[in-house]
Amino acid sequence: MSILRLALQRRWLGWLGLTTLFAVVCVGLAQWQWQRRLETVAEIRVVAENWDAAAVALDEALPDETALDPAREWQPVVLEGEYLVDEQLLARARPLNGRPGFEVLTPLLLDDGRVFVVDRGWLPVGSAQDSPDVVPAPPSGRVEVLVRLKPGEPELRGRGAPEGQIATIHLPDIAERVEAGDVVTGAYGLLDSESPAPDTRPVAATRPVPDEGPHLSYTFQWYVFALMGFIGYGWALRKEHRRMLAEASGEPVAQPVRRRPSDADEEDALLDAR
Repeated sequence: MSILRLALQRRWLGWLGLTTLFAVVCVGLAQWQWQRRLETVAEIRVVAENWDAAAVALDEALPDETALDPAREWQPVVLEGEYLVDEQLLARARPLNGRPGFEVLTPLLLDDGRVFVVDRGWLPVGSAQDSPDVVPAPPSGRVEVLVRLKPGEPELRGRGAPEGQIATIHLPDIAERVEAGDVVTGAYGLLDSESPAPDTRPVAATRPVPDEGPHLSYTFQWYVFALMGFIGYGWALRKEHRRMLAEASGEPVAQPVRRRPSDADEEDALLDAR
């Protein structure tokens, strides 16, 4: 029997189908990893283009105050107004370098009556309670701040938080809590600097590290796995064909050569027997 006729038997067609299905899954996972890499590279490019860009007015960077253009993320913006300390919130479950903590969100009342949420930085969990030991006060009175724009976070249903805290920076939710004016819901700002500068402030946000992650290597690995599936199928088919030819000709089937155990192996076997 030829190897082709063997491959067309129902059993081997079934194995070929399974191998093909395995390869399709591997290719799909490879494409998913590649898409993840493209998204990561795009995010790195946006950081590189916008982090050190010249600061602009809020209306220029956010013409639609209900949605932030992804290409404008991290854009520096200059704002003037007065902090609403009584409306301040803490975003919980914000780790930094392995330490649990909070982001301090202080609304800023702008001159035109709108309210813009400013993330003034990170604080660790307190030593004896589930809140910071001390929240540094922002400058009082009129202040000028430099922030970098970030889109709001999605709502997490079923996640509660104590009074004065929130589980996620969901800007429409914050807008319902702030009573001083209309809250801009398209973006909030990571604080870079403020004038006048306070004596102390929360830990400032740092520039994201341009790390693509392992997505490229994972992409290649999944393609290799798909190829290995067909190689394994071909090896098994060829081995079966050789066995059938040997049986048909009456020749003994070649057996793998077994290595004679070494003295060390025999000593180990005696010790195990004891």
